[in-house]
Amino acid sequence: MISKSEIEDKTIEMLKTVFDPEIPVNVYDLGMIYKIEVVDSTEPEGEDVYDLNIDMTFTAPNCPAADFILEDINQKLTSIHGVKNANVEVVFEPEWTKDMMSEEAKLDLGFM
Repeated sequence: MISKSEIEDKTIEMLKTVFDPEIPVNVYDLGMIYKIEVVDSTEPEGEDVYDLNIDMTFTAPNCPAADFILEDINQKLTSIHGVKNANVEVVFEPEWTKDMMSEEAKLDLGFM
């Protein structure tokens, strides 16, 4: 039996493997992920199955790698045991800024 907190931990783990091809830092540490919500799936299969609702943004509204990044996120999140669906919504409020990056990302990119 997998708990919601375990699914959330695995989601963060997977998001840390998704990179913008133009920036050598993962989308989670870049601060592009605004919300991770783990909810009971509407399509139970006899075991604990969850859906993920993710709100994310891009560093620029016209990001040329947006489709690639979204596809990578979807493939990786739906590969997590216990995840039925990954619903990723792209939002631009609040607008992304460098302040949203983790300390590690700022260091890696030379902002510290």
